[in-house]
Amino acid sequence: MIPCRAVLSFARCLVRRKIVVLDSLEDSKLSRCLSTVDLIALGVGSTLGAGVYVLAGEVAKADSGPSIVLSFLIAAIASVMAGLCYAEFGARVPKTGSAYLYTYVTVGELWAFITGWNLILSYVIGTSSVARAWSGTFDELLNKQIGQFFRTYFNINYTGLAEYPDFFAVCLILLLAGLLSFGVKESAWVNKVFTAVNILVLLFVMVAGFVKGNVANWKISEEFLKNISASAREPPSENGTSIYGAGGFMPYGFAGTLAGAATCFYAFVGFDCIATTGEEVRNPQKAIPIGIVTSLLVCFMAYFGVSAALTLMMPYYLLDEKSPLPVAFEYVGWGPAKYVVAAGSLCALSASLLGCIFPMPRVIYAMAEDGLLFKCLGQINSKTKTPIIATLSSGAVAAVMAFLFDLKALVDMMSIGTLLAYSLVAACVLILRYQPGLSYEQPKYSPEKEALRSFASTPSESASQAMLEGQGFSLRSLFSPSALPTQQSSSLVSFLVGFLAFLVLGLSILTTYGVHAIARLEAWSLALFVLFVVLFVVVVLIIWRQPQNQHKVAFMVPCLPFLPAFSILVNIYLMVQLSAVTWIRFSIWMALGFLIYFTYGIRHSLEGNPRDEEDDEDAYSGNINTAIEEKSAFQANDHHERSLSLPFIFHEKTSEC
Repeated sequence: MIPCRAVLSFARCLVRRKIVVLDSLEDSKLSRCLSTVDLIALGVGSTLGAGVYVLAGEVAKADSGPSIVLSFLIAAIASVMAGLCYAEFGARVPKTGSAYLYTYVTVGELWAFITGWNLILSYVIGTSSVARAWSGTFDELLNKQIGQFFRTYFNINYTGLAEYPDFFAVCLILLLAGLLSFGVKESAWVNKVFTAVNILVLLFVMVAGFVKGNVANWKISEEFLKNISASAREPPSENGTSIYGAGGFMPYGFAGTLAGAATCFYAFVGFDCIATTGEEVRNPQKAIPIGIVTSLLVCFMAYFGVSAALTLMMPYYLLDEKSPLPVAFEYVGWGPAKYVVAAGSLCALSASLLGCIFPMPRVIYAMAEDGLLFKCLGQINSKTKTPIIATLSSGAVAAVMAFLFDLKALVDMMSIGTLLAYSLVAACVLILRYQPGLSYEQPKYSPEKEALRSFASTPSESASQAMLEGQGFSLRSLFSPSALPTQQSSSLVSFLVGFLAFLVLGLSILTTYGVHAIARLEAWSLALFVLFVVLFVVVVLIIWRQPQNQHKVAFMVPCLPFLPAFSILVNIYLMVQLSAVTWIRFSIWMALGFLIYFTYGIRHSLEGNPRDEEDDEDAYSGNINTAIEEKSAFQANDHHERSLSLPFIFHEKTSEC
């Protein structure tokens, strides 16, 4: 039988949290040379990929019609909720690691590893799929001659593998990985060029669309659509309307607009790469929030403008799902404009590819620095100040996947990692804002301050603090808590956030797989639906009544707890929509991750072995001894205990470009 002490020790390892020293935010092993403009360009380039050239036509024709502009608006609002949560953590914990780090300082090591491991998967698959899309787009410009050549001489006939090895995608990934290894400033400059060309092309598309567009394409009548369907000998839909909907601005109704919004939500994925630059940007506490919010705003305006121009230029039912913009320009008599669109599409894919490769080694580096992944992955090149081993190894893995595998079946796995990260960051914001003390910040030890604090704490103050911490749980404390957060209110919020996630999961499963029962007004489904909704509202209101920590930072999420709670709802609902096959593949990836964590990470974690992180042990010991000697003049009796509880202070050199 396993001793209880061993079980408790193991459990503490899983929930131990990272302590981040924020006394000197400028200290970094990486090169701190990025500006706010660099972050905005990185976020826009990563988010505003080739989807803007394809997605608008696909969603407008199949789901939304002209109301795709509203679909993008709804999707943007949902994405901004996640973006604001990232922005607050970027201001609070401006260090490398993104959602992995945010989870580590708030809910513990196991959830942090799960988050980081899934972010790595998302970035690897994203890099490989974007590289293959770049190769395919370039092949289209050459009338598919490259693909025909490789199909003839290098054909692969195995299930799960690609039709032919994509040498072009491999070269592209290795080229950009080498560029990132050369230096972050050079990579940011290349990204700004690609993003600028992409924005200029999209502005051209918008202007051309509004010049050649016709508002009548947003007012197509239902009778006209029925005649079109009849002439094409296509049967009407179940409700008797045309297969192209009922016409007008919302031909498929508001349900179609919402369905389009669920698809458009993924078009805003990518801004989280900004959160990985915490140790490479100047003034990160302001630059990261500004970069995230501004990049999402720019992307929304681009998606909104392009989708409006497209549906004004051409009736939505005639849109081509694969190449909507070139076909639309042919429709209005501007055929040569397709070459401008092709150039913009390649630049968009290049920026998006760089945006996928950029955060991948930084998450790996952060996990390796913390001891959760192999230590060699955390090595920094002394000249370029980049995580060179993590960059080249992750680029090599992505290149192999792009070379051999059919990535269409794996793309949905990207969504799990991204949505899980969004959900956890939103939950962490809720938990952190209601804590009595911010565990991510440890000030440097000062013996003078410690002594003054010890002499200044009177018995009455200690008694009042003990009363605050020791209050028993009562129903009155749920809705009428104390004015300041206590350990009790913090624990209550943590429990309620976990319970909220389970409620959202149940509600999402019910509305996904029991939607027909709800539509038929079956009693059990309605009762469950009402129960989930009522409990969701009650839990959010109880959290809202709890006292928040008064610590202020450069950016804070507004409308707490409603905005993060709704963000959790959207993200978990979208995760439930993914197929069972995707979840099986995800389970295999997680099994591999747990194997690494429980055989290596849990034993080498720096939070379990904090002294191993300091290289110059002698200097550290000298600082400790000096502090003890100064302190003993004030408190001789407590000498030994306090010497063991001194916070660890890390000193790192800053590299400036």
